Amino acid sequence: MSDKPLILVDGSSYLFRAYHALPSLMTASGHPTGALYGVLNMLRKLIRESHPEYMAVVFDTKSKNHRHALFPAYKANRPEMPAELAQQIAPLHDIIRALGIPLVAVEGVEADDVIGTLAQQAQDAGFRVVISTGDKDFAQLVNDKITLVNTMTDTLLDKEGVEQKFGVPPERIIDYLALIGDTVDNIPGVAKVGPKTALKWLETYQTLDGIIANAHHISGKVGDSLRATLQDLPLYKELVTIRCHEPLATQWTALKCQQPDLSKLEQFYQQYEFKSWLKELASLGALEQIDQAPMVVPVRPSQERHYKTIWDIDALRAFAEKVKAAEWLSVDLETTGLDTLTAQIVGMSLCFMPNEAVYIPCGHTQTEPMQLSLESVLSVMKPLLEDPHLLKVGHNLKYDISVFQTAGVSFRGIACDSMLASYVYNSVATRHDMGSVCEKYLGAKTISYEDVAGKGAKQINFSEVAIDKATEYSAEDADMAFQLSAFFTKKIKAVPSLLKVLETIEVPLIPVLVTIERRGVLINAPLLRQQSKILAEQCAVLEETAFTLAGESFNLNSPKQLQAILYDKLGLPTVHKTPTGQPSTAEPVLQDLAHDYELPGIILQYRSLSKLKSTYTDRLPEQIHPQTGRVHTSYHQAVTSTGRLSSSDPNLQNIPIRTVLGRQIREAFVAPPGFQIVAADYSQVELRIMAHLSQDKGLLSAFQSGQDIHSATASEIFNVPIEQVTSEQRRHAKTINFGLIYGMSAFGLAKQLEVDRGTAAAYIEHYFARYPGVHRFMTEIREKAFQQGYVETLTGRRLYLPDIRARNLALRKAAERTAINAPMQGTAADLIKKAMIELHRWGLEQHGKIHMIMQVHDELVFEVSDLFVKEAVAKIDHAMTHALSLAVPLKVDVGVGLNWDAAHG
Repeated sequence: MSDKPLILVDGSSYLFRAYHALPSLMTASGHPTGALYGVLNMLRKLIRESHPEYMAVVFDTKSKNHRHALFPAYKANRPEMPAELAQQIAPLHDIIRALGIPLVAVEGVEADDVIGTLAQQAQDAGFRVVISTGDKDFAQLVNDKITLVNTMTDTLLDKEGVEQKFGVPPERIIDYLALIGDTVDNIPGVAKVGPKTALKWLETYQTLDGIIANAHHISGKVGDSLRATLQDLPLYKELVTIRCHEPLATQWTALKCQQPDLSKLEQFYQQYEFKSWLKELASLGALEQIDQAPMVVPVRPSQERHYKTIWDIDALRAFAEKVKAAEWLSVDLETTGLDTLTAQIVGMSLCFMPNEAVYIPCGHTQTEPMQLSLESVLSVMKPLLEDPHLLKVGHNLKYDISVFQTAGVSFRGIACDSMLASYVYNSVATRHDMGSVCEKYLGAKTISYEDVAGKGAKQINFSEVAIDKATEYSAEDADMAFQLSAFFTKKIKAVPSLLKVLETIEVPLIPVLVTIERRGVLINAPLLRQQSKILAEQCAVLEETAFTLAGESFNLNSPKQLQAILYDKLGLPTVHKTPTGQPSTAEPVLQDLAHDYELPGIILQYRSLSKLKSTYTDRLPEQIHPQTGRVHTSYHQAVTSTGRLSSSDPNLQNIPIRTVLGRQIREAFVAPPGFQIVAADYSQVELRIMAHLSQDKGLLSAFQSGQDIHSATASEIFNVPIEQVTSEQRRHAKTINFGLIYGMSAFGLAKQLEVDRGTAAAYIEHYFARYPGVHRFMTEIREKAFQQGYVETLTGRRLYLPDIRARNLALRKAAERTAINAPMQGTAADLIKKAMIELHRWGLEQHGKIHMIMQVHDELVFEVSDLFVKEAVAKIDHAMTHALSLAVPLKVDVGVGLNWDAAHG
């Protein structure tokens, strides 16, 4: 017998969860496939992670069972199964069987009891059991041999986990469920008794029998409810108890997974239009055939890997000779830390063919055997690393390139970065780290950093990791980066526009960001400390004002205390509730309340000042690097779905742009002696892109003639000559211009403009009447998004919209708004990236007279030599306005000053 566990899947749970979680997918002939696809995806994940030998998917049948006989109202409240779901059950059963997975459905026995009985049989035979379900009832079965896994939330429940989640151990779950009842199954439980009361009683009286025996001691209405239910509690307990000794014709030993029937799978995948699944069937085990969507096929057998440690210079030279003939070289560094300016190289892993890699230790504390010195390693590898004709790949190469630069190596010849390739392939994917991408696309679970270095306070520096462990970990990283690069290159080459985004925007941007990050920005720390002091005083005044308005002191940073003050004490109306049903104290809620009440406005001011103080005026001086005297942010290419860069430590994107306090913080970003700060900001770039995309004659004319677009819009909407547009009308038009490109509704516009909904709707109607091309574009892009599931930027970058067909109206509307805005925001992101690449290349030729130091939204910031400002401003303006060719001219506002704020004029 295998030591792998028996896996029992609660098929009914999978079915309903998939149906409600996924959009209503259909074939061209109209056959629904959403639940079918969702269940198979979850099974795929389970198979990939567990490699089961014994497994079954267990479903309910239509027949009644012993619980209906005991309690005729059992599940009587459940609505009839939707026809759309019912149509998918038979094909789902067929595909599961074709996959070689045993399927069990027993007439007259509920699926829960089938699973309980099979689990009991297996554990009696000494086998471990994993039950895959989202149903809380199964927690009663958990013991040393049986655990639960929820594939939707990636949670595993063992005995300790059950107690943590429910507050009682598995052996008390039945009593707990009998008390609280189950609305899904129409089991009443004790009226007015919820989880808290049930836990309290079980803690006091230990068992349901103990509670029944002491019912006369429990006071209040809840005690009355208990006593009124005493005669029914034994029934409720039996209803929630999973039976584990049903006489089944199927024994657990018969649940051995079989080879899939490939011809049947091909037939089913064609019938239900699972096209990418068909591709994988065409070449099982071929890396390049695995498509973006996870496939329900047997997991590729893991190939044998050959990872070696290089200890001496001759072996390294021999390896280097082989590398020279390679198509690609995958590179990965292990270092002493994350600060690229100070991190020391501990080891280097290299790979030029799948499943074979080497690790070269050079900085481990381990003394035996003798490691090569970093100098020796680089003496052999530096010429190869700097050779632009030897193409390199890696995962998050920006980090490695910067560390190499600290070590004196100018890394060249980037062919692919698998992190960026994953991002370009599908930017909506939540994670692009090595482990997540390998698991999603290669079906491979990788060694984590914590596996070799430990966690938390016990985590050791990588230099202390044993070299044999380091070899397996690091060589695997180089190998996986190589395989991922091969996979994504194949996939992306099939979509030329995506290939262009990767090869002409994302990969060339890597050295640009390395240079910006390493240069850093000069900060006036004394000025920031002075601003911190002022902000502290202002916060103290606001705090006292809040105490006066509240009639007592409280912690302004505590949502719970603020909730008590606003709603319990002052009785303010509840605008919105949290998921737990409590009145919300979130910023949008406070903004609504601030229109009629003073305290919410004070809280908002306090939060704003407090955040600026903690994030910038206090924090920035602490972030000045001891070696450079500058602040070095980190830019991230693979985070936002639209292609925009983000930054961290510090996050430069969140400094307020239009407030006095924001300008004061920008004053602290200063130029060094002999230099000026030059700030270049695209003017109304997304509106200009909208004019190009929509080809609306009115917008095109306004931009081409150089009119102020907001005044031009106000003139059209309010039907007045442009020279007579008031500042109020221009402000309204500006809100409309920007609001509509973000898909704002009449309701949202009314809130923004503080007008009634009818007036806002009239504004939108007038706008679309004057700019019909914009309305046509919005309608067409929504329809296109619905049909193909994604939208594109002008450069061909794709943004997938998984909720564009969602049943949930709010999710679908949000996806439609994204469909409208993403082409503009994504094009703006690509536009500034292309300008950055061009200006970086030009800047390298100027020998230190100009340095790009920041990218913030639609703005680039430079340090420019005093004598070079005029030439630099002209080049910056030209590069930014010519980065893309549009039907309207691009405009850039360029300013010069001794600090960032002064450069904004």
